[in-house]
Amino acid sequence: MQQEPIKIEDISKDNHHILRLTGPVLIGNFFEFQATVRGSRHQSLILDLTGVPYIDSAGIGALVGAYVAHQKEGHSLALVGVTARVRDALKVTRVEQFFRFYDSVEAAEKAAA
Repeated sequence: MQQEPIKIEDISKDNHHILRLTGPVLIGNFFEFQATVRGSRHQSLILDLTGVPYIDSAGIGALVGAYVAHQKEGHSLALVGVTARVRDALKVTRVEQFFRFYDSVEAAEKAAA
């Protein structure tokens, strides 16, 4: 079975590393996402998940890993445009509490400033 690809667009500005994801985050396609997030050295990482319709446990693990890595460095991580389905998956796995959620990239940038 072929996995749907995930598209990662880097729309970084100033001190914010902004990644816009499009497509589901699944075990078969999350390695690029994980590598990109781990390589981020910005003070603020903003993940725009508006285009992510769903996420599996591997994708959730990658998000938690990103959170932990950024916390250790004293950096922030924000999630933008999280769909109800993705938010429900974060709730069910009891990791929702680790993340800050925003409706727009601009709101996340303002909060991180």
